[in-house]
Amino acid sequence: MDKNARTSQTVEFVTIGHPDKVADQISDAILDDLLAKDRYSRVACETFVTHGLVMVGGEITTEAFVDVDGVVRSTIDSIGYNDPKYGFDAKTCAVVNAIGRQSPDIAQGVDAGGAGDQGIMYGYATDETPEYMPLPYELARRLTMRQEEVRQQNILDYLGPDGKSQVTLEYDGDKPVYLRSVVLSSQHLDTVLDPENPSRMSNQAREEIIEKVVRPSLPSDLLDSKTRIFVNPTGKFVVGGPQCDTGMTGRKLTIDTYGGRIPHGGGAFSGKDPTKVDRSATYLMRYLAKNIVAAGIAHRCLTQAAYVIGQKDPVSFELSFEGTGALPESIVRDAVAKNVEMTPAAIIDYLGLRKPIYRQTSMHGHFGRPGFSWEELDLARELKNWLKI
Repeated sequence: MDKNARTSQTVEFVTIGHPDKVADQISDAILDDLLAKDRYSRVACETFVTHGLVMVGGEITTEAFVDVDGVVRSTIDSIGYNDPKYGFDAKTCAVVNAIGRQSPDIAQGVDAGGAGDQGIMYGYATDETPEYMPLPYELARRLTMRQEEVRQQNILDYLGPDGKSQVTLEYDGDKPVYLRSVVLSSQHLDTVLDPENPSRMSNQAREEIIEKVVRPSLPSDLLDSKTRIFVNPTGKFVVGGPQCDTGMTGRKLTIDTYGGRIPHGGGAFSGKDPTKVDRSATYLMRYLAKNIVAAGIAHRCLTQAAYVIGQKDPVSFELSFEGTGALPESIVRDAVAKNVEMTPAAIIDYLGLRKPIYRQTSMHGHFGRPGFSWEELDLARELKNWLKI
């Protein structure tokens, strides 16, 4: 970022009831169920949701049994689609199971400890927030998490599960100045439509959402008279979720990661067991970047690794401090490469990735949240020892 430039960054986020996130959670719930019964399950599970229908497909090799229908329905129910009034109901939707087995051509490479696919994986961290995540990303995430809290606690009993947020944050160099715009699209019942104009939500409901969701989620010093706040900018949002839009696993990649702040290798995470480096190596890249920043080596760190299907070691590992490093990037890169084994098996063991932890990752982003091994800061001290700082 140019330290002398006036710039802005825009980031969006979605609630757990967004159709794509419904699909992600179903895929990861199936993965968790299998790992709980057979920790060596090979899973590549994709989900498609639409009007009254859930289709689950992919390749799974396991010694366990998964009740796909039961997992699908319990996941949808827990999200909040448990009443016909939302247009999609866990009890009545159809569930189609089209799962097969992993290709033996892929399996022979994975069996030998190699990567389950080729690909490029990125990680990132910045000291801009306590979560080591970009500030606009955190603000967009807080909006949707607060919206879900308000819905689940019945603070506003007319809110539905579907929703999206978007923030545009203006910077003066590296300093956040103010929120230029805030967007919150909130699914709601038709009980809060304006009786004089049924194509719009009532002004009272709109103000309630601003007071109960928007303002408690955002720093007051970034909101001023110039901030434009949009709530359901089309007017209303009654028809939502899979009733109005299809959902598919892996369609919210920038929301899963860093909000578009860095490049993305293109591989989705949800529904994949950790032999898939799309997932496990991306978690390692975040872990390395976060610990490098936490160790004071740089204010920002971008890490990148690339793998070849069937091969154990990455074919490349690079990092960038975006001009904020206290040490040369090449020295830090070489120290990390020398001391951190990056084979799929080593990553799985080091980060403890054969546990049923994955549905939680598919709900509010994979990074910047406590409780995951790749968010720990236990490597920071070792980094300092390796670099003698």
